[in-house]
Amino acid sequence: MESQKEEHAIVLDYLSNGYPFDNRPSHLKNPIAQAIGKDHFTLLELVPKKDIYLQPHEKVYIGDGKREKVHHIIGKLGISKLTQTAKSELNYVIAESIKENEERFISFFNNAQPLSTRMHQLELLPGLGKKHMWEIVEERRGEPFKNFDDLKKRVKLMPDPEKILMKRVLKELEGKEKHNIFVDV
Repeated sequence: MESQKEEHAIVLDYLSNGYPFDNRPSHLKNPIAQAIGKDHFTLLELVPKKDIYLQPHEKVYIGDGKREKVHHIIGKLGISKLTQTAKSELNYVIAESIKENEERFISFFNNAQPLSTRMHQLELLPGLGKKHMWEIVEERRGEPFKNFDDLKKRVKLMPDPEKILMKRVLKELEGKEKHNIFVDV
């Protein structure tokens, strides 16, 4: 899978004096923002422009065009490198992103395909086994799901789709999954 470029990111944490463990003198330190990509959930380390102060949950443009607030992107981050503040904001930001992009995630339920003769993409979601997978496949044959409520209504005892999607995204960010569906690492 080719790495996708993010256009926008959501700030998780802003360190106006850089990292506390950085032993360089303060005049050599840069402010740092830890952020997550809006489309591919890529964890990123950003350097804001001079005299720009970023706030948690702030959406910033990081694409190839003229950037208003971000000077440059240092690179990708591992989840273990996130600050405590960034880690605590992560669940909330992912949940918001799933709600905002409901159409994209419902499309996954409507279009998921088998990975092999024994495994289906839907089974990669935590809490979905063969029984739920077959119910989803049967229900979508008649008519695609419109939204999360429609999915919950038509599939008996369906776990909350937003929660299982969030769990899956977190597992992919932790690097614990063989197949990545939503996260570009």
